[in-house]
Amino acid sequence: MDTVADLMVKDVLTVDPSDSIGEAAEKMNAANVGAVVVVEDFARIVGIVTERDLMRAVAARARAAEARVRQWMTPDPVTIDPGVSIDEAANIMFENNFRHLPVVKDGRPLGMISLRLLSRWAFDRSKESVGPPG
Repeated sequence: MDTVADLMVKDVLTVDPSDSIGEAAEKMNAANVGAVVVVEDFARIVGIVTERDLMRAVAARARAAEARVRQWMTPDPVTIDPGVSIDEAANIMFENNFRHLPVVKDGRPLGMISLRLLSRWAFDRSKESVGPPG
């Protein structure tokens, strides 16, 4: 059984709740990711900032250099354990309309799973089941 630990991106991008949304957006853009985990005390997850959260801030005319992450983050995000099956992670994401899901162990962020990763995994599996032409 494939687990989330087999698929997740292990370099978790983090921001502090007191960072500006502009700083969060800059980090996300530089890393080419659609979500960043919000942590306090260098480890405890308190929220997540996604592209959707940034879009809400822009629509509300928030000033990127002044508005704080804590104002626009999604607090207390749903998280999963690295031992969760990929199928179960996909179900959680589809049922909740998530595109990103933090992977956590003992309250600390270990990785991130995304719809992009799930799509790639499913595509690769479908190619394997078909086999080479012949």
